[in-house]
Amino acid sequence: MRSTPRPARPASLPRRTGRQLRRAFGARHEPLARPLDRARARAWLLVIVGGLVAVAVSVLGALLLYRSTAPQATVERVRLHRVDAVVAVLPDHGAATGSRFAGGYSSRIEVEAAWNYPEGTAHTGTVEAPRAAVAGSVVPIWVDPAGNPTTPPANRASLAVSAACTGAGALLALLALLTLALRLRLNALDRRAETAWTTSWARLEPLWSGRAGHRRED
Repeated sequence: MRSTPRPARPASLPRRTGRQLRRAFGARHEPLARPLDRARARAWLLVIVGGLVAVAVSVLGALLLYRSTAPQATVERVRLHRVDAVVAVLPDHGAATGSRFAGGYSSRIEVEAAWNYPEGTAHTGTVEAPRAAVAGSVVPIWVDPAGNPTTPPANRASLAVSAACTGAGALLALLALLTLALRLRLNALDRRAETAWTTSWARLEPLWSGRAGHRRED
């Protein structure tokens, strides 16, 4: 008994990729391949190359962004100072409504505090403190060389995360543009193929159906 022929296995991904590359460059001899098929292969090839370039550009941009901001963060950490502020007055959030949640659900509140910086120079002002702080609590704050409260300097970890997010956002935008360009190109090729098929069918259909012979007899 003859064995049942097994269905052909699909070509592996490297082989299919090589086939598409040869078709895109016109190096693959395919009698049935149309110029539109080669144009589609070239469109896919350009998108793949563009995707690789987009990845490289995004990674390089993220690295350059991090390297440009890291020195500034180091300078800020040297210029700014961390001092201890003593809480003097707490806000009375619940006095008006009698609710413990009247001040919101934030874990930090603004309090009046006092600190000394530079040495021997007293300062008072509004700073942020944990919600559980009480009068007399010590709250660490960042101040500039004049002793005024300021935002804390960025650390390297946050700068790295920010640069990575920026690079990822740029990569997604570039890939979206490439996808849109590919879709537009394939749609244009599909319209060309449909037009060519309609033209060919209008020429061959009378011959295939025999209507051309009837016309000649008439």
